[in-house]
Amino acid sequence: MAGSELPHAAYYGMSSPRAGSGNGPADEAALVALARGGDLPAFEYLVAIYQRRLFRLAYRMLRDRGDAEDVVQDTLTAGWRMLPTLTREEAFGGWVYRTATNRCLDVLRHRTSHPQDLPGADPLADAAAVATARDSDREADPHHTAEVAAELESLRRALSLLPADQRACWLLREVHGQSYAEIGAALRISPQAVRGRLSRAREHLSAAMTQWR
Repeated sequence: MAGSELPHAAYYGMSSPRAGSGNGPADEAALVALARGGDLPAFEYLVAIYQRRLFRLAYRMLRDRGDAEDVVQDTLTAGWRMLPTLTREEAFGGWVYRTATNRCLDVLRHRTSHPQDLPGADPLADAAAVATARDSDREADPHHTAEVAAELESLRRALSLLPADQRACWLLREVHGQSYAEIGAALRISPQAVRGRLSRAREHLSAAMTQWR
């Protein structure tokens, strides 16, 4: 596999895998094996699987669309370059999550010490759409829609006040379903440390969201 750039067809505008193509662990391992051998369409499928997931993680971590897009692009470009060195196909998913998380933390470390309200849409807006779409009756109820939006705004603000490592733990666990071991590998801490940070994050968010119980 020559070159260090992400293949042009795998940028943000490409479509998701076709319905019925499957993207479970076995299918993903097969795609990784093909991509590692230089199969460009296989890698494009991997990009289609991961780009939205990684963007949601990066956007919620960084609260800036441009920075989040850069993190995803850098992560997937690095993923293309590292494929020949990958020894286990099943390790690809953990690697991209770990790399994206650490790139987000790097961005946060290098930001100025002057906090500001970053522009862009609510990073949890997609969750609001899901919540309202679940109930067709409520979906047409402006009061319910406004209530969901206000609750998610409170969650967004509470998340933004968490230390970066706690925010990462909470997002990786609660939104992306990562195990304690996977989160620990991403943050280079022990699973026990993950539990501690996650507990503190949940305590803070629980207190912040009291009015919504």
